[in-house]
Amino acid sequence: MSVNPKRITGPAIHAVDPWMRGDPQKRARHQLLSDDERAQLAKISSIVRFEKGEQIYLEGDRADAAFNIISGVVTAYRAVEAGARVVTSFLYPGDLFGLSEEGIYSGSTKATTFVVAYKMPLEAVRRVLRKNADLDVGVIIKLCEELREAQHHAVLLAQKKAVSRLARFLELQEHLQFLSDGRTIFLPMKRSEIGDYLGLTPAAVSRAFRTLVLKKIISDQDLHHVKIVNRNALYRIADSTSR
Repeated sequence: MSVNPKRITGPAIHAVDPWMRGDPQKRARHQLLSDDERAQLAKISSIVRFEKGEQIYLEGDRADAAFNIISGVVTAYRAVEAGARVVTSFLYPGDLFGLSEEGIYSGSTKATTFVVAYKMPLEAVRRVLRKNADLDVGVIIKLCEELREAQHHAVLLAQKKAVSRLARFLELQEHLQFLSDGRTIFLPMKRSEIGDYLGLTPAAVSRAFRTLVLKKIISDQDLHHVKIVNRNALYRIADSTSR
């Protein structure tokens, strides 16, 4: 039985489609699930809400559910020595999180903003995947995108200049927020969290922002909103590996 698209609700997976031809510079993200697939996942899902700053789960907790963001932003991170942490990604609507290794969560997550998400019990997800090969492919594509983003993060950390790391970070956030027409990039995270992602101190992050503003490459409306003014210059800096 077909599902009315206007009435469909349920988890949505957004990712770059590896088979759909498009502009490699824009890296457009697509909805990978059909209406029927979303309806199947909706049957096993509940809607949960997290306040800004609330812990969703901790690294090492027993993994019993995966999450799909409806609205808001989530920070994923891992603990390192001496109580420090490394931010591994910022997650947006359409992203999946809650993947595990041997039954435990492999990292920690917290709500960067107020978050609404679908919570899907992992055992129920496995049952649905066993019955629907197309849905399984969609999940695999999403996992492949996460691997690509991890590779982008590794390249970012290899940049020697703080301003180059920040430029690549802004380029990535623009892509994750489906922005390609000069609209404002929303940065709900703290400067310290951006620093944890870039491997920089908050002071170095602030200096890099000031440099891009002074060069008229970006304009910052406030701490949480940035607009790219000179896209070509931003891309050149993002690709720079010079000292």
